[in-house]
Amino acid sequence: MVGLPMVAGLSVVHALVPPHPAAMLAVQAYQASVGQTLFYAILIGIPTAIIAGPVYAKFIVPRIHLPAENPLAKQFLDREPRAKLPSFGLTMATILLPVVLMLLGGWANLISTPGSAFNGFLLFIGNSVIALLLATLLSFWTLGIAQGFNRDSILKFTNECLAPTASITLLVGAGGGLNRILVDSGVTNQIVGLAQDFHLSPLLMGWLFAALMRVATGSATVAMTTASGIVAPVAMGLGYPHPELLVLATGAGSVIFSHVNDGGFWLIKEYFNMTVTQTFKTWTVLETLISIVAFALTLGLAQVL
Repeated sequence: MVGLPMVAGLSVVHALVPPHPAAMLAVQAYQASVGQTLFYAILIGIPTAIIAGPVYAKFIVPRIHLPAENPLAKQFLDREPRAKLPSFGLTMATILLPVVLMLLGGWANLISTPGSAFNGFLLFIGNSVIALLLATLLSFWTLGIAQGFNRDSILKFTNECLAPTASITLLVGAGGGLNRILVDSGVTNQIVGLAQDFHLSPLLMGWLFAALMRVATGSATVAMTTASGIVAPVAMGLGYPHPELLVLATGAGSVIFSHVNDGGFWLIKEYFNMTVTQTFKTWTVLETLISIVAFALTLGLAQVL
């Protein structure tokens, strides 16, 4: 019951919330504001995570019967807990610092005079790179030195965290490369022309193209990167006024129907010790719920703005 809401929240963040790499590339492609995208993502992400997480878990968990023992979970449960752990408040403050800074940067022109020194300061600390850097430096103290780790231990943790970024960089690069191939081959023009013949809105185009790429490739990152590259020129040509919503619609489409070509599908299967059928009933449906609910809420928000 706890596991599904947890992965629902993680998936919502993965799909909608900057500074996830794919979301940041979509922000750049659509020329959207990071701060406003983050604000709208929180508005849409919270109810989406609730529906796809606790609400759906309450329905499906009684219908899924798992083995009494989970070998993978046992590896973590058998470990000796650390005697000293950071407090909940300190942990949340560290995690939320970049979010707060990027929100301040996004609304800098509303809370300060444009062109003033204070406005420039807010824009500087609200930059996604600077916000993440400041949060990382803070974490060295709050989650490192303050918890009894020495400099060598913190350096070791930092080095270990760098390795996974290679696969992320590779995925983002692959998505950009695929987008370039589609554009240069003329496939993009055919797809866009077909969509325009059916008078699809930019929001629906972003969601639909991302969904198609997701089902075909299995990667949400590749789907979001490719779809935003295809839809962005069309949206700009039409003068769509809310590029932040395009980021969210594309992100929503990028997580639909996770299945056997998605690495996350197999991770969830192994972590929860489920069969393939059970993973389809839980994880695949959960991801599809996130996609549909987030897109529906994005459409609703578009009507209000």
